[in-house]
Amino acid sequence: MSVKSRTLLTCFLIFGAIIIDQVIKITVKLSMYMHQSIKVFDDWFYIYFTENPGMAFGLEIFGKLFLTSFRLVAIGLLVYYLCKIVRKPVFSTGYVLCVAFILAGAAGNIIDCLFYGEIFTDSNHRIASLVPWGEGYGRFMYGKVVDMFHFPLFSFDWPEWLPLIGGEHFLFFSPIFNFADACISCGIIVLLIFYRKYINYSIK
Repeated sequence: MSVKSRTLLTCFLIFGAIIIDQVIKITVKLSMYMHQSIKVFDDWFYIYFTENPGMAFGLEIFGKLFLTSFRLVAIGLLVYYLCKIVRKPVFSTGYVLCVAFILAGAAGNIIDCLFYGEIFTDSNHRIASLVPWGEGYGRFMYGKVVDMFHFPLFSFDWPEWLPLIGGEHFLFFSPIFNFADACISCGIIVLLIFYRKYINYSIK
């Protein structure tokens, strides 16, 4: 694959993933209220609307600003790195696309942090509305990340005789995530399984 074709494919993947992520989030934000749940398949797949404030170490002001700023720096570094490797044939197309997926996921979530607080009303006990810039629930860089995918595949109670966890209820899989999170996770997993040698090459 030529450098031009690989660059176009990479850009298409990044922008396509970001658009899909934002369409899903905006649809959920404008049609569901906080903690509303919709069953999709049996009891193992739900659309469950929640928001992640993205706080670092529980800090409500500095923590959020620091985390958003850190994400912006990380995205800038990823863009720089991707621009370097996409032009080098020594890096396989698969590895480049994994990095592109990670970048797309990070960018998708940072859009929420940067802009959602400015353009949406809050979703507590009501469905949010899209409002003019500056009339939303928060400030620039203080938006909350929209999450919605919930896969409670199975659950059970631990036997009473087990120490520490005896009698506790266990749910697999409990995290609620979004499309951007899935892009990041899939990109990292595939990268670590199939393209670890390129990570070592980059470090050298």
